[in-house]
Amino acid sequence: MVLQKVRLVFLPPGARARVVSIDTGCRLRTRLMQMGITPGAILEVVDNTRGPVIVRVRGVTIALGRGMANRILVEPL
Repeated sequence: MVLQKVRLVFLPPGARARVVSIDTGCRLRTRLMQMGITPGAILEVVDNTRGPVIVRVRGVTIALGRGMANRILVEPL
């Protein structure tokens, strides 16, 4: 079974996904990894209606700017 890879910014609220890659420079990648958003991590979209994308990862709720969320490639589960 082949899973579709999409940008995190396109997932609806309630969706769960596995992080595939982070398509950005070293500083932002390091910052995201420090927040627990690493390749292989499972996250859940809490809110993605307006403003920041709010996700829950490793038991922590994080608000990501839409530009930042657009750089995170995920596989919906």
